[in-house]
Amino acid sequence: MQLLSSALVLLLLAPCAALAQGSSRIAFLGKQLQKSKDPRSRSQAALVLGATEDPEAVPLLCNGLKDESELVRAAVAKGLAKLLEPDGLACLQAHKADADASVQAAVREAVVTLKEYQSRPPRFYVQLEAVKDRTGKLPADLVKATEARLRSRLMRSGAQLAPAKETKAAAKGTLKKLRVRGYRVTPELHATDSGGLRVALVCLTYPDLSLMGQVEVNAAGAQPGDLLKALVPRAVEEAAETFEWSSET
Repeated sequence: MQLLSSALVLLLLAPCAALAQGSSRIAFLGKQLQKSKDPRSRSQAALVLGATEDPEAVPLLCNGLKDESELVRAAVAKGLAKLLEPDGLACLQAHKADADASVQAAVREAVVTLKEYQSRPPRFYVQLEAVKDRTGKLPADLVKATEARLRSRLMRSGAQLAPAKETKAAAKGTLKKLRVRGYRVTPELHATDSGGLRVALVCLTYPDLSLMGQVEVNAAGAQPGDLLKALVPRAVEEAAETFEWSSET
């Protein structure tokens, strides 16, 4: 079995409120988008949310499409386009008939961007299993958010995600059509001796389910939410390199 271990130590020393512990960076930006009296500040918050690559930003940005300022609504549409989260498509389409022409244009452009992102040819095919919390202590919403980030990061890496409970015959048919390799990935979250967290991705071929190995990344020095935000992209990068996920058949 192939095993890769990588250590990542996070030292969150910056005093900036946007870098505070937990999920407060997203919350801080969301509060700025919702509460700031200055439309320019709200617009900036929308654009920064779009650059976070975090699925948690989607509902905050979608709510921002109701802002009274056309400047902010246009920035929100641009933020959703930059975020590249397919879940943002529905709220964009619901605001296609915005009263302001510039907002309409920004929404149309964002819709096109997300549709193109969804329809691009995949580099590999993944059945992602539910995240297993081996610590037994993490909040359910944090585990769910971690799974969403894994899905998002896999898609950014070029994956097409298999539907749940896909039959072996259906999987083989899809792989033949796409002409890519298939993988099953089982994510596990473990506590470390140093009080941190470890993300392990167990990888098998799909749909034949031959064990390929496991990659692990770990981190300490911050709250669980911050650790997992940092570890998820690192784990996907390590797995993609180790198991050559981008290789065609």
